[in-house]
Amino acid sequence: MGERPLRILVVEDEIAIQRGLCDVLAYHGFEPTGVDDGEAGLREGLSGSFDLVVLDVMLPSMSGFEVCEELRAVERELPILMLTARGSEEDVLRGFRAGADDYVTKPFSISELVARVEALLRRTTRRAEPPREAFDFGPFRVDPEQRSMARDGSSEDLTQREVQLLSVLARERGRIVSRRALLAEVWELGCAERIETRTVDMHIAKLRRKLGGDGHALIATIRGEGYRFG
Repeated sequence: MGERPLRILVVEDEIAIQRGLCDVLAYHGFEPTGVDDGEAGLREGLSGSFDLVVLDVMLPSMSGFEVCEELRAVERELPILMLTARGSEEDVLRGFRAGADDYVTKPFSISELVARVEALLRRTTRRAEPPREAFDFGPFRVDPEQRSMARDGSSEDLTQREVQLLSVLARERGRIVSRRALLAEVWELGCAERIETRTVDMHIAKLRRKLGGDGHALIATIRGEGYRFG
């Protein structure tokens, strides 16, 4: 017998959108389940039955941000893709702070959504890689195994994707790394050249805050090209 299809929880209160998402995901070989309010989404998400959650922000009973925070507090590794019409920088950053792995704004293309879902699932279902060695990022010491960076006795927690971003930038020190290159390597999007998204920018902004006053100096924005460390 083959492997079971990966199960995806779709938390969306607009029934037409919810059914459309479930149909698309089923067509691509996944096993979707739809619920239409925040409390049900949290209950199902905590059941341990799903491989990924697609989560709207504007929901009855609990907002998507609240659901995301509650899920992330218990299910640290569960991939969460937030899907919403609220695409302002403030809302996107709030989604990432709540623990979302990715953030897609409406309207979106089906190909982009499926690409994001597949990329998230590839990272969480493949075999664990051997622990990587710690590396320096400016005055910070980054520990990939512990997902943390330390400086002068203080430590800051990192997500897996933040570790990957710092690792790529450190490896390419002094060279410009384009947003497309980061999408392809860190997000594993094979069609990165066809996707328009601010996901990279939002993650860089979050990283800069964790780097404190050195954030913009350590990760320089090269307008129209990408980012450079060092």
